[in-house]
Amino acid sequence: MNQTRISTLSNGLRVVTRDMPGLHSAAIGIWVNAGCRDERADQNGIAHFLEHMAFKGTPTRTPLQIAEAIENVGGYINAYTSRDVTSYYVRVLSGDVPMALDVLSDIVLNPIFDAREIEVERGVILQEIGQSLDTPDDVIFDWLQEAAYPDQPMGRTILGPAERVSHFSREDLSGFITEHYGPERMIVAAAGAVDHDKILRQVEATFAHLVQRAGTTREPARWKGAEARRVKKLEQAHFALAFEGPGYQDPDFYAAQIWTSALGGGMSSRLFQKIREERGLCYSIFAQSGFHDDTGMVTIYAGTSGDQVGDLAHLTVDELKRSAEDMSEAEIARARAQLKAGLLMGLESPTGQAERMARSLAIWGRISEPAEVAARIDAVTVADVRAHAQRLIQNARPALALYGPVKGAPSREKLAERLAA
Repeated sequence: MNQTRISTLSNGLRVVTRDMPGLHSAAIGIWVNAGCRDERADQNGIAHFLEHMAFKGTPTRTPLQIAEAIENVGGYINAYTSRDVTSYYVRVLSGDVPMALDVLSDIVLNPIFDAREIEVERGVILQEIGQSLDTPDDVIFDWLQEAAYPDQPMGRTILGPAERVSHFSREDLSGFITEHYGPERMIVAAAGAVDHDKILRQVEATFAHLVQRAGTTREPARWKGAEARRVKKLEQAHFALAFEGPGYQDPDFYAAQIWTSALGGGMSSRLFQKIREERGLCYSIFAQSGFHDDTGMVTIYAGTSGDQVGDLAHLTVDELKRSAEDMSEAEIARARAQLKAGLLMGLESPTGQAERMARSLAIWGRISEPAEVAARIDAVTVADVRAHAQRLIQNARPALALYGPVKGAPSREKLAERLAA
């Protein structure tokens, strides 16, 4: 039987593990509750830069030795930065867990920020920024985020602007660690073939010396809604529309996921059926929900031709309105099933288990069992979903991002008027 155990060190660092009998591998990660939302304007991009630099050497390991330590035993190591967290994680066989945790601890606690490596990685990140700018269905989401939350941390890009990244120094990187990498903001999560007591002893030996940082308060997200339109000669017109949704703590959390899934979560969804299958206006269209502690975002994206982007935008808004009136029990039942299946399939992976435990512990301070989550999903009614959609539409201050041959696309104001009509 799977067993979840949670321990907290005296300095506030939390350790959560889940033994998954029958597995021969394990996923281990260190989640730091610090992301681009924690950056000042002049720091934008530094959390992501720091994530890269963690792999560029410690006092006892070169960058190659960090990679070889994991890959020589057939493991995998990586990291990511989001708006809320930075995560460093590995996947290894059970016998290599102590070594993998030692490597992870080393790169998080002891990066040396060698001057030459900083310049090398600066070039890598600038290439990453350039690649993003050259990918329309990637960069449009950054522009949409900025349009939704202008002039605040929530609206800034994770990669940061090239002009900022070009000037980050060793002192800047060290300063961000000093300010945000306190033990009270760290969670060590492990799942698979793991032993909680052994992991806890190793974490205590490695992290117990850390001292809690002075509390830093995130700037609350303030949804405003604006338009970002960039006309360019491209093959496709890229359309992204967003509305403020609920946050993690909101009672509408599960209703929002079900509604978004039914609206645009798959081939059977309303938007896919109406706009692609019936009208042939696009190849790809989807809706998705994103959540944070204090806000959320419902995003709809599609790529179409320049002369059809207006029809696509109008049909999208019409389907949004209609969903608040006649979304059916069959649609909602299908969305419930998709959410529950996604949850359970994800939990078959040690990496998925570790990610979910760390996220749940950071957001709610506890780990909910899958049966509890499934029951909450099943408890959402047709009336709940329609009411959620109605509230979203009534309070709508949409954000809109357009890229490509979009000169003739309707404005944000026109779409808001159509939504309110």
